[in-house]
Amino acid sequence: MTTEQPYPYLGRELVEPDWTRFPGWADVTTEQWESAQWQRAHCVKNLRQLRDVLGPGLDDRFVADLERDQAERATMSMLVPPQMLNTMVAHLSPSDPGFTEALYADGVRRYMLPVFTDRRTDWPSHPYATRDSLHEHDMWVAEGLTHRYPTKVLAELLPTCPQYCGHCTRMDLVGNSTPVVDKLKFDLKPVDRYDQMIDYLRRTPTVRDVVVSGGDVANMPFKNLEAFVARLLEIDNIRDIRLATKALMGLPQHWLQSEVRAGMERLATTARERGVQIAIHTHVNHAGSVTPLVARATRAMLDTGIRDVRNQGVLMEGVNADAHTLLDLCFALSDGAGILPYYFYMCDMIPFSEHWRVSVGKAQDLQHAIMGYLPGFATPRIVCDVPFVGKRWVHQLADYDREHGISYWTKNYRTSIERADALALERTYAYYDPIHTLPAEGQRWWHDHAADDTTRGHAAATAAARASREAAAVQAG
Repeated sequence: MTTEQPYPYLGRELVEPDWTRFPGWADVTTEQWESAQWQRAHCVKNLRQLRDVLGPGLDDRFVADLERDQAERATMSMLVPPQMLNTMVAHLSPSDPGFTEALYADGVRRYMLPVFTDRRTDWPSHPYATRDSLHEHDMWVAEGLTHRYPTKVLAELLPTCPQYCGHCTRMDLVGNSTPVVDKLKFDLKPVDRYDQMIDYLRRTPTVRDVVVSGGDVANMPFKNLEAFVARLLEIDNIRDIRLATKALMGLPQHWLQSEVRAGMERLATTARERGVQIAIHTHVNHAGSVTPLVARATRAMLDTGIRDVRNQGVLMEGVNADAHTLLDLCFALSDGAGILPYYFYMCDMIPFSEHWRVSVGKAQDLQHAIMGYLPGFATPRIVCDVPFVGKRWVHQLADYDREHGISYWTKNYRTSIERADALALERTYAYYDPIHTLPAEGQRWWHDHAADDTTRGHAAATAAARASREAAAVQAG
């Protein structure tokens, strides 16, 4: 009989992996590595550059696998900063035996450099997967400004990032087009878009909270970002501003630049004088990505006087979808870097994402498994972002048909496109588990009904599934 805890907590020191283990970076100095300009100039954007960095130790099988994915499945083009690539297989060099297998298994690699054999072949996409799975564009009140919640808006300032994640929920707009996704483009010039956003916020006193995102704000010239945030600070009703940047982890060198630190201090000072909270929200999915440089960048930002640095990760199979890996990440963030674990989103229903997605039931189990180890304020909530509803804790569903993998959710507010919809608060809204996670009978049902139900739409599918479940219950009774 064991008396050990399910999760053994061990304090771990953060480590910056040795980038010189990669042949292409064997002569890179610390000064170069810590330069934001060097990092941006040496991002890996294609297979040739990846082979140049990793050298001949990289197996041709992996290269072919990655090449096929880029041609047939990838919704995001390849863009990996050296900082991120360096956290993959941190304990091996490409010449070591087993490097390629370790690369295949690496959690950071699995979402930053997805390969074709990662993807499912039975259901590579859910029948209801869509490019803009959260309908953010439908809720634009100005180009790039999504008004989804009563008191909060999302301002997409730009459509680029310093790195492109394979699971990006904004794959409809962000990044370069790929062979399978022709990306949308903003129509207006940036200055005109920003003016329209500010005008809407001035005319809408019910909005108090602005998430400034993209893309990634680290890709915006800082003087332009500072100017936009300064305009937000002039609007009386704005009380919270959140800057969304994965680059705090993927390109911490950016946030360590003197001009960025000075500008953030100016914004924090003004915010404090006006009673406004500024925070940074970053996106870290694996403990291996949390290094001393990330901790330095976080401390630099907190020292400017901003309110907080918080993490919003994404729950993904093969990356972090088990309790030990999640807790390792949370402790690395909290203990090592001073970043507050805040949310883990379930991966959204975008095309070719089924190998990453988990069921609502598994997410509920994971939420239960991580309770009690972290301080309450640092215990992340696992949330399901339900289309037309918004973020909901995974235990807040109204009903759950586990056989068909359909959860039903309610909401207590109208989005910007439902202001005249009297029934918006009375409906239930459906979310769909990955089909391969369902029991055999549920998988057979989707196999038989998927094509027809995709044509008829969500409402027909959920009604048909509910009728099937009720009929089975009557039979069983």
